[in-house]
Amino acid sequence: MVIKKLADVPESEVSGYAGVGKRIVIGPEDGSNEIVLRYFSVQPGGMTPHHSHDFPHLVKIEAGKGVVLDGTGRKHEVSAGNYLYIPENETHRFENTSSDPFAFICIVPKRGEK
Repeated sequence: MVIKKLADVPESEVSGYAGVGKRIVIGPEDGSNEIVLRYFSVQPGGMTPHHSHDFPHLVKIEAGKGVVLDGTGRKHEVSAGNYLYIPENETHRFENTSSDPFAFICIVPKRGEK
């Protein structure tokens, strides 16, 4: 069993993602050989680029509020407590639309963490 506190997991900046930090909370280094739990923090004005993956992912909004753009460009407002399922190959983008940090957990298969 592995038990961690988020504060004990180092954050790294994500290249190409304006104002976005990432932590691998649970992953292969912890013995998780099938799934990876990641924590993203998006600063005010920050966003991820429009992107897609060949794997699905589960997302839980932990703090703040923002929008998620889907493959058609439609904006969906999200806030702490919302859960999302993003299917494989669906284009999406996360944006912080508030003056507070926006944070979410993202769970992907191991192959999704490069």
